[in-house]
Amino acid sequence: MQLKRLASFLLVLAGLLTGSVSAHAADAENTMIITLKDGDVTIALRPDLAPKHVAQIKKLVRQGAYDNVAFHRVIGGFMAQTGDVKFGNLKKGFSAEAVGTGGSDLPDLPAEFSQTERYKRGVVGMARSQDPNSANSQFFIMFAPAPSLDGQYTIVGNVVSGMDLVDRIKKGDEADNGTVSDPDRMIKVRIAADK
Repeated sequence: MQLKRLASFLLVLAGLLTGSVSAHAADAENTMIITLKDGDVTIALRPDLAPKHVAQIKKLVRQGAYDNVAFHRVIGGFMAQTGDVKFGNLKKGFSAEAVGTGGSDLPDLPAEFSQTERYKRGVVGMARSQDPNSANSQFFIMFAPAPSLDGQYTIVGNVVSGMDLVDRIKKGDEADNGTVSDPDRMIKVRIAADK
């Protein structure tokens, strides 16, 4: 247990020194690690901002639901969206047209919008439909600031390390709302405390 805490502390310290994480950095229980084709992206989850959303993400991670799920919508200079656990793994036999329209078997969540945190590079937010209370499993990672999202979408975390790997995620067609053909995937997703 002490080793996990030390590792978590060092991860947070590295993020603070590089300016890539706020003082609200997470411990190992609230640290999500996404393995991409080029390496690991570490995200400090923010239960202080969105406890229900973070709990649902952690439940899905621990079920293995995010493993091999596509980054189905990626817009350069804006964001990379993933997390469609219903249709995002085409090995399950669903058509490419369905990817991005699904969630999980868990219920949709009531909005947990922050009026103080801002959408900037490295922020992780929950995707939703027009209904503010429709976020479920899909999330996105910001490439750049987007003030239009502030207070409109639930913030669930911040990238602590690996943002350079996020930048390498295959981009989609901007004319087709960022839809990606042959998309990059989250190979494996885990919570740091579960190592």
